[in-house]
Amino acid sequence: MRHRTGQTGPDFSSATKKLAITRSQPEEGYHITTLPNGARIASVAMPHMKSVTVGVWVAVGGRHETADECGLSHFVEHMLFKGTETRSPRQISEAVESVGGFINAFTTEDHTCYYAKAGARYLGLLSDVLLDMILHSQFVPDELEREREVIREEILMYRDQPSQHSQEILSEIMWPNHPLGRSLTGTVETLATFGRARVKQFVRRTYNASTILVTVSGNATHAEAVTALRPLLSRLKTGPLPPFQKWKSRSWQPSVRAIEDDTEQSHLSLGAHSVSRRDSARFALKLLSVVLGENMSSRLFQQLRERHGFCYSIQSETMTLEDTGLLNISVGLESEKVEKAVRLMAKEFVKLRDKNIPARELQQAKDYCIGHNELCLESTTHHMMWLGESILAYGRVIDPNEVRQKLNAVTAEDIRELAGRVLHPQQIGVAIVGKNLAPEKIRQSLLGTIQS
Repeated sequence: MRHRTGQTGPDFSSATKKLAITRSQPEEGYHITTLPNGARIASVAMPHMKSVTVGVWVAVGGRHETADECGLSHFVEHMLFKGTETRSPRQISEAVESVGGFINAFTTEDHTCYYAKAGARYLGLLSDVLLDMILHSQFVPDELEREREVIREEILMYRDQPSQHSQEILSEIMWPNHPLGRSLTGTVETLATFGRARVKQFVRRTYNASTILVTVSGNATHAEAVTALRPLLSRLKTGPLPPFQKWKSRSWQPSVRAIEDDTEQSHLSLGAHSVSRRDSARFALKLLSVVLGENMSSRLFQQLRERHGFCYSIQSETMTLEDTGLLNISVGLESEKVEKAVRLMAKEFVKLRDKNIPARELQQAKDYCIGHNELCLESTTHHMMWLGESILAYGRVIDPNEVRQKLNAVTAEDIRELAGRVLHPQQIGVAIVGKNLAPEKIRQSLLGTIQS
């Protein structure tokens, strides 16, 4: 992932002036246009905003890589910032930052996103810069070698961050010998094999009209978005969606992997296999996560921090993919407290499996989810993300009102039933990075409490 901070400048280039647009009255609602080559443009008008965010989504990520390609999607993400036929790396960032905007990108398990935000009159500029990166990146050998070193430092940086390291170990535990279990940044060994020819071949294979979607949110009409993007996207060649290895569900006894490291805290990541994005129970899963640890009112926060003082924070989150999902709980605390903390967490799991959530607690979780969504969608960047993630996952924009209705329809019985499936010994894995760890004791504490 690359983050670039904006820097305001009073002088705009002639190219910037030419790409500024004239305002017209935006329409309401979500709109999608599919071009003849298959590329898609989706937008939502936010006429009360002064900005616009443009996101170029590519339906390729870590799970589409072979073992020897591990980290290649992320490497390409970095390289697209390293110069095109007409822009140097610096000119790419300056084009957006000189008008007060920012440009960034990220890679996930199943997609890559390049996005930029600026004043609404610069819709054409943002579109031109982002699609220039997609269509005309040069992958200059010297830049490639420099960026290889940058990403090598990124890999080492994450390894030195126990909270991040434990998350990567957890992925290995939960999806062993599978692309989902590999690091998105790759390894030092795979990184060394990414030459110019290989990078270009990967882009030719995966970046095409079928895999690319552009989403626009902010003070712009759909017609303006299509006018800015159609000439650029029409240059994309057609091609197939990249295949991926599906995850086949399996069960095992709780696995605890401990990595000794001389840290002040031990960092624990606990994962439980859950439901895919196609499963209607995903709404119950979200509420289950909120009840467990997504805010200060949650059960784990109240137990581990407020009642016992074991940690500064504890966090629960969910991930849903096409064929699998994960409930993920992470916490940092002193090593001698880990075993007790795991036992307390397991006790909360048992309560959720055995008893219905009280009506008031369930309603609070629903209100939190709905309210959080509404707040996020006030941002043009978050709304751009909403469009992209919806369309890549479901082929359509999911209306926030639909999500609200689905969340409100979840019952306490739905959550208890799901907890019985997810918070089960044969679904759970634990990764810990710290010092003086006792993984077998931790495993027995977890297993003994859940099975009692």
